[in-house]
Amino acid sequence: METHIVFGGSGFIGSHLIRRLVKQGDRVISVDRKPPREKLAGVDYRSADVRDLSSLEVGGDIKRIYNLAAVHTTPGHPTHEYYETNILGAAEITAFARRFDINEIVFTSSISVYGPSEETKRETSEPAPESAYGRSKLMAERIQRSWADENEQRRLVICRPAVVFGHGEGGNFTRMAKLLGKGFFVYPGRKDTVKACFYVDDLLDTLDFAMKQPDRFVLFNGCYADRYTLEQIVETFRAGYFQHAKTFLVPRIAVSVAATLLKPFSVLGLGIHPDRVMKLVRSTDIMPEWLEQKKQSKTGMLASAFDRWNKDSSSKFD
Repeated sequence: METHIVFGGSGFIGSHLIRRLVKQGDRVISVDRKPPREKLAGVDYRSADVRDLSSLEVGGDIKRIYNLAAVHTTPGHPTHEYYETNILGAAEITAFARRFDINEIVFTSSISVYGPSEETKRETSEPAPESAYGRSKLMAERIQRSWADENEQRRLVICRPAVVFGHGEGGNFTRMAKLLGKGFFVYPGRKDTVKACFYVDDLLDTLDFAMKQPDRFVLFNGCYADRYTLEQIVETFRAGYFQHAKTFLVPRIAVSVAATLLKPFSVLGLGIHPDRVMKLVRSTDIMPEWLEQKKQSKTGMLASAFDRWNKDSSSKFD
């Protein structure tokens, strides 16, 4: 039995990861400021802030750290919060690893480190983040890379996930499903936006595969290689579950103007923000080159992913 510590264990990916680790018989310590979404028998739940782990104590040997803790919703937080949590978190987690002699870290970064662009990005592409979130994630990568370089016994896996969806996601894919369930979907300005994506279980499969490699350092993009457009994603959803839903295309300028006018009301929870609209009309054209080279990049998985999400969420797509 191995013992793993999951920072950010109460989050979407963390919850799925902990469930998998428990199922395979491992001991898990979950660390988060928020209470867990579900409490699993045998999991040691701890309340702590990754910005200060100086008082966190653990007993026994820890095999691996999973660093999933982050401030990530964009827009949604003051700029300083991204830096405080994501950068300080990386510094505190690496200090924690040194203190307890833990030699393996898995870190979920983000494709935001590449910055907004219509060009196809691969792991070899030069990072050019523009958002506070993207810059803070890139800095966190470098902090943990420095930790790994200190000692030849240390191993580091950095995954840059695209949009990860599945039960408990609560993001754009969930909102898409809710709208289609109501009988419609509105394309904001264009249909051909490339949206890199990954089902949560497929992401966990790739993390597991990466940790089993002999390399001391692995960096890879977590997404499908199909380069799905927004229209392909919507139509796959419609074909499987929302055949009667109608789609509409609204001119980009109209959506942007409406979002700008409604910005003052965003505090009311309307979910409309100019920056969020721009994210919808910008492509995230990311290729998982490392997974392709390792023959771990399966194509044509989107319909299967929706089927698994449907089953995992009892047909609620929540």
